[in-house]
Amino acid sequence: MNALLAGLSGALIVAGILGIVVGLRPAPEPEPRPPRQAGTLKRRWRTMPPARRWSTLAALAVGAVAGVLTGWLVLLVVLPAAVLGLAALLASSSESARIARLDAIAEWTRNLSGVLVAGQGLEQALVASLRSTPEAIRPEVSRLVARLRGRWDTESALRAFADEIDDATGDLVAAALILGARKRGPGLSAVLTGLAESTADDVRARRQIEADRAKPRATARWVTILSAGALTVLALTGQFLAPYATPIGQLILLVLLACYAASLAWMQRMAASPAPARFLTSRSEANR
Repeated sequence: MNALLAGLSGALIVAGILGIVVGLRPAPEPEPRPPRQAGTLKRRWRTMPPARRWSTLAALAVGAVAGVLTGWLVLLVVLPAAVLGLAALLASSSESARIARLDAIAEWTRNLSGVLVAGQGLEQALVASLRSTPEAIRPEVSRLVARLRGRWDTESALRAFADEIDDATGDLVAAALILGARKRGPGLSAVLTGLAESTADDVRARRQIEADRAKPRATARWVTILSAGALTVLALTGQFLAPYATPIGQLILLVLLACYAASLAWMQRMAASPAPARFLTSRSEANR
């Protein structure tokens, strides 16, 4: 026993000396954090669809009334979170919208190539392509045509169009058009046709990947809906939630539900594919 205590004391002395040495070393200066954007929550609330906004307020009001009448104050947090969480979980994936935009870019590029083959100039071809532009990118192409008609130079209008599309594939098409506007030579139609074909191949591959990812997403949706329904039925008809009626029990229940919601959010984030980085900058940034 004495030997054990002596060894432990020696280890603690060594640990203390190491702690003193580490403590006396000058600490590196912390990296400056970017300033937090003020009003983030307010901006998200303003950009939220009106139906979801009103349903969240209604859930907050119902949760407050139910919490006061039943003593389950946790409902004040759970009901609005459930409305927002289920709406986000049941919503279609953002990747589907991105695939639709890519498909629209491919179709628009192919149509633009056909107009150029007919012998029109680049600006006239861009204006004429508005008639057959798919709905997914029609607002962006409409603004591009409006800028060209407003006497913008072609390169600035195309850079603004790429910023609005905000996609690496859109940058490829806009860069090809910018080079065509600078050189004014033949071959732009063939380049656009090649870009349209490669984008169409990318769309087919992404649709296949999204179809494979849709199965586990559907399973997660149904598991969540069934779990929420079973929890609601058990809370209304039995004594399953009776141990959570105390303030500590409600806090534990809130932590468990938060962990479950965090796991769903983590799974959704893992399934999301990051968008490729853009390379085309605006005209002001390019001149720096």
